[in-house]
Amino acid sequence: MNLTIDKLGDVLLVSPEGQINSANAAGIEADLLTHVDKGERKVVLDLARLDYISSAGLRVVLVVAKRLKQAGGALALCSMQPQVREVFDISGFLAILTVTDTPQQAAEKLA
Repeated sequence: MNLTIDKLGDVLLVSPEGQINSANAAGIEADLLTHVDKGERKVVLDLARLDYISSAGLRVVLVVAKRLKQAGGALALCSMQPQVREVFDISGFLAILTVTDTPQQAAEKLA
């Protein structure tokens, strides 16, 4: 698992590559929450290079979204692969999260 972190204006753009599963979810959660604790309020997860997400990975997304909301911020997801989108759909997360096609659209939703 590799996490690429960029800035898109005032938005933190996080691009995970590979898989988010029970073996690496805790570390990814800690990394993301560190950014929130340091003051990031707008976060976009660009999932274009994410091949697989487990229930542990879904939990990470939910925890980060909740922490951002408590801090007055927001999370958006973009560029989901079909198999990853299916996991989010089955779990019901698509109904409660902001999901767009591109990082730019996601950043605009957070503006």
